[in-house]
Amino acid sequence: MENVEIAMNTTSSTFKEITYTAVGGTDRGASTGLSAVLLNRTGRYPRRTLFQELEKTGFDYIISMEGPRERYDVEELSGCFPQVRFILLKENITYGEQINIAANEIPSSLFFTLWNDLRILHSGGASRMAERLSLGQDDSQKANAYKRLCTVPLIQNSRFETLPTLVAPALFRDSVKTLTFSPIAEGKPSLFPFDWVGIYDRERFIRLGGFDVTIRRAYWQLMDFGFRAHLWGEEILSTQLIRVSYDGDIPVGDSASDESYRRFFLKNIAPLFRGDSAYLPFSRFLSYCLHSHGIKGNIWTLWKEFSTARRWVKENSFRFKNDVRAITELWDDFSEDLLPEELPSVNNT
Repeated sequence: MENVEIAMNTTSSTFKEITYTAVGGTDRGASTGLSAVLLNRTGRYPRRTLFQELEKTGFDYIISMEGPRERYDVEELSGCFPQVRFILLKENITYGEQINIAANEIPSSLFFTLWNDLRILHSGGASRMAERLSLGQDDSQKANAYKRLCTVPLIQNSRFETLPTLVAPALFRDSVKTLTFSPIAEGKPSLFPFDWVGIYDRERFIRLGGFDVTIRRAYWQLMDFGFRAHLWGEEILSTQLIRVSYDGDIPVGDSASDESYRRFFLKNIAPLFRGDSAYLPFSRFLSYCLHSHGIKGNIWTLWKEFSTARRWVKENSFRFKNDVRAITELWDDFSEDLLPEELPSVNNT
């Protein structure tokens, strides 16, 4: 057992210092380049069976994110499953923060984020999954190079019905809405990985800055991650070759506007792209105030938030490849022949 404190410092980093205890995980189960990250929701699930299934899939390592409540079976399970590393959190943190920690812990090039109420139905094993995501190697490509930031599997409910989990953005008068679609073909884009579920490229994930821990509401944390990824030239695509299913109900959350929305708006919607970089002009402050209507905070608070965001955009200006209007246009050809389906947004801790 060891106490660990992480702090990832890059220009774009949204990681912060978090103290936790790590137990077990000393053995490597395979050498596929793909590990599993297990997020735990409320509810009782057969943990032994779950870890056995993950080991059978052939992951290199398994990271199990454990909440601050005491787990009396961790010591016993760590002895039975030496490739499982249990991360014992000291406090309640967002799921995005938990994934950031897991990315710091895992040595594999790829990690598959799953839930304790999800089951892998079809994949061909970890080795096959990693193989499908790797680029063909030649003299111009380095080993362990992968195609994209995140690959989203096909997700089904407990009745094995395919869920509309591909997310597309739509822009209306500087306000962004999302529509959801069912995946109908290989390689379709998604704004973000629904319910955090996906296979992430670890190097790209860390270079992007991971999930923004200052955004507390799950919906806006995912929106920020997805928009930042696409604004900075990354891809999040779906696959039909990997299927997972929920044991229970689809998680439900909300997209209410609060401080999380304000930070998302300033980082992703407000910046303008000109030439080869982005900037946040002073003229956008009025729009920001209008979008903050009904949210607690006086004009000085809003100005402080706006000024902080301007500095952040300036620091990362050359990482932007386009702006929000260009991003929403990417989905026009994809969505024009499809009917959007209603699906609630994911829940937070």
